[in-house]
Amino acid sequence: MNERALARVDLAAVERNCARLRRALSGGSELCAVVKADGYGHGALRCAGAALAGGATRLAVATAREAAELREAHPQAAVLTMGALSAEEVDVALAAGSDIAAWRAESLALIADRAREAGRAARVHVKHDSGMGRLGNPDPEQVLALAASAAADPDLELAGIWTHLATADEPGGFLATQLEAFAAVASVARERHPGVLLHAANSAATLAEPASHYDMVRCGIAVYGLDPFGEDSGARELEPALSLHSYVADVKRFEPGDSAGYGRTWRAPERTWVGVLPIGYGDGVRRGLSNNADVLVGGRRRPLVGTVSMDNVTVDLGPETDVSPGDPAVLIGSQGGERISAEELGARLGTINYEVTCGISARVPREYG
Repeated sequence: MNERALARVDLAAVERNCARLRRALSGGSELCAVVKADGYGHGALRCAGAALAGGATRLAVATAREAAELREAHPQAAVLTMGALSAEEVDVALAAGSDIAAWRAESLALIADRAREAGRAARVHVKHDSGMGRLGNPDPEQVLALAASAAADPDLELAGIWTHLATADEPGGFLATQLEAFAAVASVARERHPGVLLHAANSAATLAEPASHYDMVRCGIAVYGLDPFGEDSGARELEPALSLHSYVADVKRFEPGDSAGYGRTWRAPERTWVGVLPIGYGDGVRRGLSNNADVLVGGRRRPLVGTVSMDNVTVDLGPETDVSPGDPAVLIGSQGGERISAEELGARLGTINYEVTCGISARVPREYG
């Protein structure tokens, strides 16, 4: 280890995951790789290139700044900015040549004005809120009216009509309710606007519901080999691309009652050895993992004991150990025959794998292979 903490990202795994997702598509649907939030913590620019090599034909982000950074790295890529934009951010997104989401007449007018000033038409995707309850227009007639306005405006180009699914990763009927609502809009839009790009599916819907595929799917978490259902990614032929590494900086002998970390939340029940790793919540190892996780050292699971601090964690190595300072440690990934997944950490934290990888901080270098 040349670093106290290091995230290794396997770009070939990203490429293979995209190829696997492409194989799941029906009816000629395209794959849009979502690389927002710095590629879910994996590194947007490098992962975008791997996704395109794996068969993605489009990229999506949430913010105008993300679109600008992506455009600089991938000048020929088709990009969609999905989030809400201020007037200034609309300018940034348009300068980046990004498609833009819209769901109100006022936003269409703003985009048209900015496009006119920029001297080229803006490509817009009108968003239908079919049940997510966030951004988007819930009124089907208004969605179709906005699409007609965009198609008729010389400063706009109607590029797409889309929605986002709230429960594709859960069993139950609401996914069907949303798809039924969107289908009513999509069928009319198809007649009135031939060639418009219809899209609804996220990673979970892509893998679970072919009826959601339409003309394009927007896959995020699955691109990085993580399971959108929070289960076993390997069972869905996905390969986790990221592993998180540190090393044992010190090994200390503990007597019964000796404590590790702030608050003395763990005390040795017997004589044992404790390893100190120079990684902590400043790097994205959540404090909620205090006394609530394992770390791989020497190919074995070792309990994370004591409170996670900003820059260090401690692990119980047992009453006898052959672990020495400098030995490698793995917090996410495999070592020997053991594996710790982002899904496991998410379950321990009561959250999702998305938050685990997105939470790996910028001070952790990414190494690409």
